Amino acid sequence: MELTFPARVRLANLPTPLQPLDRITEKFSTPFGGPRLWVKRDDLTESAMSGNKLRKLEFIAGAARERGCDTLITCGGIQSNHCRTTALVGARLGFRVQLILRGEVSGPVDGNLLLDELAGASTACYPARQYFEELPQLFEHWKNFYAQRGHRAFCIPTGASDGLGIWGYIAGAAELLEDCREAGFEPEHIVCATGSGGTQAGLTLGCQLNGARALVTGYAVCDNAEYFRRKVREDVRHWSELSGNHIDEEQLDISVNADYIGPGYAEADEPVYRTIADAAAQEGLLLDPVYTGKAFHGLLQELRKGRYRDCENLVFVHTGGQFGLFPHREKFSFLL
Repeated sequence: MELTFPARVRLANLPTPLQPLDRITEKFSTPFGGPRLWVKRDDLTESAMSGNKLRKLEFIAGAARERGCDTLITCGGIQSNHCRTTALVGARLGFRVQLILRGEVSGPVDGNLLLDELAGASTACYPARQYFEELPQLFEHWKNFYAQRGHRAFCIPTGASDGLGIWGYIAGAAELLEDCREAGFEPEHIVCATGSGGTQAGLTLGCQLNGARALVTGYAVCDNAEYFRRKVREDVRHWSELSGNHIDEEQLDISVNADYIGPGYAEADEPVYRTIADAAAQEGLLLDPVYTGKAFHGLLQELRKGRYRDCENLVFVHTGGQFGLFPHREKFSFLL
């Protein structure tokens, strides 16, 4: 299928590196075999705006400019990587940014929230119950608030995960597959954390559009497997409607592992924190306890079980989030 990409504002430093994780590969190899592990370093898309969200926001910003908007409104948790990236993108491109945040601030401002404020974003915090029950109304309230002051707002869903945002990982999938070809292999498996579904949707669709045999598996950090299977199909359907490209969503091979969510979204247990510490010590790779650390921990447990025994090469997509480490600093007391 010949694709015509929509308007895009180039923000990310692309292509991001593809690197082998040979020390971790050796540690988790078994007498029965197993894959060589690679990491696609999308944590290096930019410095402060780093992570998977920036790929999506290139197309969001393009659409906002096309529509004459001067304000971006989006939502997420207090420590949302997506909100932090949106705040910094807005600052770079001259958009006002309004963040609708879930949760309450206690103690000093830290991590992503600190960066939101440094970037000049306006924040409005709501209790979790109100946030989940009234999110559409909250978007409408803030959109009207800015309209009454002469501004035109562009509303961005959670994680920029919709039929527009997934263009970021349709392009990202093509880039990843080319990286692998240059390194001399074709991956059998591509693994990522999945929290709002858009990255997994873009990678899954991108692999199908490129005729790749790789199976994309999202390691869920919240909700459940059925939710993400449904969300990926919804995003692909929305992409089809917006772009005019027909895709049979039932032919998509949507793989979700929801066995390692742990206590819940943005919560982790000690084994995840130990995996984060091990990855830093063994490979100089910084993961976070909300997304990448949880997904990478799940991947390693599956390796121990022999899940990928017959696979030669597996790519883990590092979607960023290192700023989320700092609010969890007390969880690493076992290092002292």
